[in-house]
Amino acid sequence: MAMGSIRASGGDDEDGLDSAPMSEINVTPMVDVMLVLLIIFMVAAPLMTTGVPVQLPKTTAAKVAQAKKPLEISIDKDGQPFLAKEFLSAEAILPRLRALAAEDPSQVMLVRGDRDVPYGKIMEVMGLVGQAGFTKVSLIAQSPGGPLPTAPAGATR
Repeated sequence: MAMGSIRASGGDDEDGLDSAPMSEINVTPMVDVMLVLLIIFMVAAPLMTTGVPVQLPKTTAAKVAQAKKPLEISIDKDGQPFLAKEFLSAEAILPRLRALAAEDPSQVMLVRGDRDVPYGKIMEVMGLVGQAGFTKVSLIAQSPGGPLPTAPAGATR
């Protein structure tokens, strides 16, 4: 018995090899190359962000100011206004707000009002905030299911 190769096609080429195209692609070398490139970029990326090392000059210029914490005016359930935790009488609201606006008119003012306070009272306080010179005024509301807001000190009577 003769031992020969079994071919799918019966025809032989001139060199004795089968000319049928290979129907499977070997992706293992491609995956190996991609993993090596991934590792190279993971190692090189942090090195590229550092930039060129330089000796920076010293300066006496003031540092850039950080964003200030916004001011907060609260209206308790009795309709009494509080600036942070400081009670403000009806006569003292506008002068106090004007003094704060004179220091920094771009300061953000947040208005918190108890849900039992009439809407007109909250709008009255917002009007005073605008008259004082604040240009950035926002209302604070509680999102559904969120924690209950804390009352300012001295608000409970």
